[in-house]
Amino acid sequence: MEGWDPNTKSTLTQIPLLTTKAGPRDGAAWTQRLKEEYKALIAYTSMNKSNDNDWFRISAANADGTRWTGKCWYIHNLLKYEFDLQFDIPVTYPSTAPEIELPQLDGKTQKMYRGGKICLTVHFKPLWAKNCPRFGIAHALCLGLAPWLAAEVPVLVDSGMVKHKDDTASASESL
Repeated sequence: MEGWDPNTKSTLTQIPLLTTKAGPRDGAAWTQRLKEEYKALIAYTSMNKSNDNDWFRISAANADGTRWTGKCWYIHNLLKYEFDLQFDIPVTYPSTAPEIELPQLDGKTQKMYRGGKICLTVHFKPLWAKNCPRFGIAHALCLGLAPWLAAEVPVLVDSGMVKHKDDTASASESL
């Protein structure tokens, strides 16, 4: 954590680390891992809310916890930009990090792969590998998605690639 800003370091240290090394194919161990994932997500969400930094909602989209969906948002120039969020847990999880997808932004930035998967290879993947199995979904959101949104959304908005929902609504009303 050397070289990290104090806010990121503080946030990360408050997200519980996970202990169970289990993936979707591991039966009861996977159920235990999911409990740890929920505990970490609840802690991270509560911390964000108490710091007035609430920026995502996420939940498992299926009973076995291998598909997750939700919303994330970023405030830029006092406007809220909201995006659908989704990812699947890889079968090799937790050795392999989930590939976070923002389908609405597919093709709008070079820092994204086909299907709206955000690029996390250079900065986040080595960090994930070093901290496996202690990192989980909450850590991927904190150290992967949050900085990606902070870096990309302002550029996408300023370049006109992403429009605020009120701008698109008023444009269609004037036609």
